[in-house]
Amino acid sequence: MELNKYSKRVTQDDSQPAAKAMLHAIGLTKEDFSKPFVGIASTGYEGNPCNMHLNDLALEVKHGTKNANLVGLIYNTIGVSDGISMGTPGMRYSLPSRDVIADSMETVVEGMSYDALVTVVGCDKNMPGALMAMLRTNRPGVLVYGGTIASGCHKDKKLDVVSAFEAWGQKVAGKIDEKEYQNVIEKACPGAGACGGMYTANTMASAIEALGMALPYNSSNPALGKEKKAESIKAGEAVRLLLEKDIKPKDIVTKKALENAIRLVTIMGGSTNAVLHFLAIAKTAEVEFTLADFQRIADTTPFLADLKPSGQYLMEDVHEVGGVPAVLKYLLSKGLLQGDCLTVTDKTLAE
Repeated sequence: MELNKYSKRVTQDDSQPAAKAMLHAIGLTKEDFSKPFVGIASTGYEGNPCNMHLNDLALEVKHGTKNANLVGLIYNTIGVSDGISMGTPGMRYSLPSRDVIADSMETVVEGMSYDALVTVVGCDKNMPGALMAMLRTNRPGVLVYGGTIASGCHKDKKLDVVSAFEAWGQKVAGKIDEKEYQNVIEKACPGAGACGGMYTANTMASAIEALGMALPYNSSNPALGKEKKAESIKAGEAVRLLLEKDIKPKDIVTKKALENAIRLVTIMGGSTNAVLHFLAIAKTAEVEFTLADFQRIADTTPFLADLKPSGQYLMEDVHEVGGVPAVLKYLLSKGLLQGDCLTVTDKTLAE
C-alpha cells in the first residue's frame, strides 16, 4: 500500500511545482519526495520545566524517522503551565489551551499533507490536546511524553512542586523562617520534567500508555536520561510499522481501551482532571463514554498507589520498580484489564 498517500499531493503531482520548489528549499531531495512525511509536533518552550526540553526530544524523534527512511518535519505549538499560572488570571487560559493545541496540531498536519504524526508533549493540557489532534487527523502516530522531573532535596528530604505550597503554609503558620522557605522553593524543582507526583501530567501520560497510544515505559521514564532519549528515537522509528500496517489512532482508542485507561487512573489515584480530558478524548474518537462509565470502573477498582499528592511516593519511584508496564502486568494478572486491545507497537496490551 502507499505510505505517502497524503504527502503525494504535494510531492508527486506535476501541477504542484511551487510545493516541490519550496520542499527543495528546506533541504529535501527528489528521493525524499517518495518517502512518507511525518509531522513531529512539539509543545516545547522555555517558560516551563515540563516543556523546556521537548524540542531536544523532538530532534531525537526526527533521528528515529530518518533511521526508518521517513521524512520527519518538526513544528511547534503553545502550552500553558498550570503550576505557574495557578492563582492568577492566567489560569483562565489553561483549559482553553488544550483546544488551541489540538487545533494547531491538526492544522499543520492537514494543511501540509503529512502522512503521520508524532506528538512530543509535557504539561497537563498538552497530552489531551495532542491526542485529540491525533484522533481528528486519524493518521498513524505515537505520543511521546517528555517525562517526569527528578525530585528535589533539602536536608535529606525529597521535595516536589507541592513542597513549595507546603513551605508557604509552614511560613505563614510561623513554623519555618524566610531562609528555610527560600531553600525549599529554590530546590523543589531541580530541572526539566513534569511535576513528579500523580498530578495531571503523569496521570494523563500513564493513562495514554495504558490506552495504547504511547510506547511502553513512556510515562514513567524520567525526563532526563538515556531512557527518554532512546525512547524518543524508537518513537520515530515506530511510525514506519504503523504506516505499513495502516494502524491509526481510532483503531486503538476504542471503548475497551478507554476502560483500561480509566482503570489505571483509578488504581494509581490519578488526577480528577482525567475525567474532563477523557470525556473530550472519547467524543473526539466517536466512542460513547460517559460519567456512568467512570463510576462503573471506579466501583470495581481498588486504589493501590501510595503516590503524591495523597501519598508519599513520586513517579521516579514507579520507574524504579518497573514503571507503568509493571502496573499493567499486575492488573492483567488480576483480570482488571482487557488485554486484547491494540497498541502502537502493533502488539496487544497483553503481549
